[in-house]
Amino acid sequence: MFENNRNVILAIVLSVVVLFGWQYFVAGPQLERAQRQAEIAAQQAQQADPGLAHPNGNTANATPGTTPAAGEAAVGSTFATRDAAIAATQRAKIETGSLEGSINLTGGRLDDLHLKNYRETVDPNSPIITLLTPAGVEHAYFVEQGWVPQTAGSVRVPDASSVWTVDGENATLTETAPVTIKWDNGEGLTFRRTFSVDDRYLFTVTQSVENHGTNPVTLFPFSRVARHGTPKVQNFFIQHEGPYGVLGSYNLISKKYSDMQHEQQIDATATGGWLGFGDKYWATVVMPDVTTPISARFSWTNPGNLDVYQTSFVDQQPEVIAPGATATDKSYVFAGAKEEAVIANYESTYKFDRLELLIDWGWFHFLTKPMFYLLRFLYQIIGNFGLAILAVTVIVKAIFFPLANRSYASMAAMRRVQPEMKAIQERFKDDRAQQQQAMMELYRKEKINPLSGCWPILIQIPVFFSLYTVIFISLEMRHAPFFGWIRDLSAPDPTNIFTLFGLIPWDPTMMPFIGSFLHLGVWPVIMGITMWVQMKLNPPPPDPTQAMIFNWMPIIFTFMLGTFPAGLVIYWAWNNTLSVTQQWFIMKRHGAEVNLLGNILSTFKRKPAANEKN
Repeated sequence: MFENNRNVILAIVLSVVVLFGWQYFVAGPQLERAQRQAEIAAQQAQQADPGLAHPNGNTANATPGTTPAAGEAAVGSTFATRDAAIAATQRAKIETGSLEGSINLTGGRLDDLHLKNYRETVDPNSPIITLLTPAGVEHAYFVEQGWVPQTAGSVRVPDASSVWTVDGENATLTETAPVTIKWDNGEGLTFRRTFSVDDRYLFTVTQSVENHGTNPVTLFPFSRVARHGTPKVQNFFIQHEGPYGVLGSYNLISKKYSDMQHEQQIDATATGGWLGFGDKYWATVVMPDVTTPISARFSWTNPGNLDVYQTSFVDQQPEVIAPGATATDKSYVFAGAKEEAVIANYESTYKFDRLELLIDWGWFHFLTKPMFYLLRFLYQIIGNFGLAILAVTVIVKAIFFPLANRSYASMAAMRRVQPEMKAIQERFKDDRAQQQQAMMELYRKEKINPLSGCWPILIQIPVFFSLYTVIFISLEMRHAPFFGWIRDLSAPDPTNIFTLFGLIPWDPTMMPFIGSFLHLGVWPVIMGITMWVQMKLNPPPPDPTQAMIFNWMPIIFTFMLGTFPAGLVIYWAWNNTLSVTQQWFIMKRHGAEVNLLGNILSTFKRKPAANEKN
């Protein structure tokens, strides 16, 4: 039976190590793909992406009810820089409290957007975040609306090379002033596209078609988000980065970029919904009106060795524009930061289907979201997310106090019977089975649970994981400072003992094989020390294997948490400190002799060799 208990303890410890080891070893960005050799314009000219042209991706007699694939008309130019691409075309400016950028009048695209409230690093002078980038530039990323004729080639519709003009006097899109652009196909149809935006990240795009001809015209409105090149992602399993969307009965569809390269095309139908691309902290998605039936598509193509990803939808019901009539269509674009409160407001105001899933709360969302709400609530009171984490730790300790009290009481009983346990070990040192039987008799007599010491660690794991997820994924934690050298709780401790805190000018993390283990800041070391001190409060395990595992755990966790977010390491160190205090008082109250200092000092004493004992 004792052997079974030992195996249980071993399994628990190894499970914890595997859990965090997996997070550690799968962390970090994947290698960049080889540099693209073909120019984007040539690629676009060589191979039109097979989708936006017609609702079913066919070239003749298209029928409604199927999704457009992503067409990309050649723009005829490539550019050395993003600024050069923007300067090469006429544009309508975007200027709000949260956004700046422009609408490209060539193609009528939303392809230039910056997030004014967020910067690339904690340096206040670093560039603001760039979200969208024009075609013809590396890592192009843009949004486009348009129309697809029912029969291919029957009607001339605007494409990526169509040059629009500003309709009216206003050429700057603000929260209070929409911008309308116009394009005439020269065959009796006038197209208009009106952009409006709120004070955060929601664009409303209203398209209209006026038929000045003599025959009715049938068109399907579409909207798409296109991304050229495979972006660099962190590839943590707890957070999705890539194409995703919520589409009715299909529920959440989320794919890695590598998944799309394998599957190439995914079709779905829905009423309302949304789809687009999510990064760690930002997202760009398109949404129809919530009552509109759509056909949606996720696609990947590789023209000219360039990865082109797209999410698009087309209305299932066409607009039939009679002579002299005008048809309109309204859709939405979310392009901005994944701020929870803003997204929740959009979902409740516009009734977008589960827009909250723009933020990947993970499988344990029932723990993660309450943890986020609690942290945000405490931050609003305290004014510092680091202090909010410390306050959450105290609250969690209070909630789990009854369980911890029983656990530490049992551990106190184990410490009281240490002399008897040593006597049993001496008496039956040559009879392992008899020794274990005598130990179990002692446990039953004293009502001791030998596994009780594991519970304080086990009950922390769900809290640890939910807090880890919140710190890792939530935008609110990004660049949130603590005190001293911790300027970003979502990033690892920037100090490193292997460089003597910057005195040695080298980067040990670049070393092959072991480099990933050679980033160890001050807070991970503090966490390891507090964990080791907590271990010294516990009675030593009678089994040498158990003792070895517990002795190595603080060292293993110290190195594993070296590259974890600083906020999580601070939580763990503070939690250990509270646990030591709590455990010391509870064990003293139950009559156990707690000689913490003596236990620590005994670690450094030389143990006598076997021949010295004799």
